[in-house]
Amino acid sequence: MPDDPRHNPDDDRMDGRDESPAERADRNWNEVLQELRVLQTGTQILTGFLLALAFQPAFADLTDAQRTGYLALVVLAALSSIVALAPVALHRAVFQHGVKPAVVRYGHVALVTALVTVAVLIVGVVAFVFDVVVGDSAFWWSIVMLAAILVTLWLVVPGVIRARARERGGGQ
Repeated sequence: MPDDPRHNPDDDRMDGRDESPAERADRNWNEVLQELRVLQTGTQILTGFLLALAFQPAFADLTDAQRTGYLALVVLAALSSIVALAPVALHRAVFQHGVKPAVVRYGHVALVTALVTVAVLIVGVVAFVFDVVVGDSAFWWSIVMLAAILVTLWLVVPGVIRARARERGGGQ
C-alpha cells in the first residue's frame, strides 16, 4: 500500500486511518477522557447518595453489618473516584514530556479498573438499599440479578461483538 495516497509512512498501523502514532495517541487519549467523564459523573452521583445517607435519621437504625457494608461502599466510591482521576493526574505530571502513548495505556488500565470498582459499587449500593428497605433475601436477589445483567452487558455482549468482528476480518 505504499502507493496509496492515503498511506502515511509514519503510521505504525494499517487500520484505514491516516494518522501518525502521535495523532493516534492524541485521539485515543481524547476517547479515554470522554469515557472517564461519563464514569466520573456516575461515580460522583453514587458517592453523593452514599454520603447523604449517613445524615438521615433512619441511619441510626442500621445493624452493625449494614453499617460495615455502608462504610465499605463509601471506601469503594472513594477508590473509584481516585482510580478514575489517576490518568488525569498522570497526564498533568508528565505534560509535554513526550509520553502520551504511555499515558494512554495507563489511562486504559485505570479506566478498566475504575469500571470494575464502579460495577461492584453499583451492585453493592442497590443491594444495600434492598437490604435496608426489604430485607436479607432481597439483598441476595438484587446482587444475583444485577451481577447477571452487568456481566451480560459489559462482558458477554462486547465479547460477541469482538468475535463477530474477527470473523469478518475486522479488528479495529
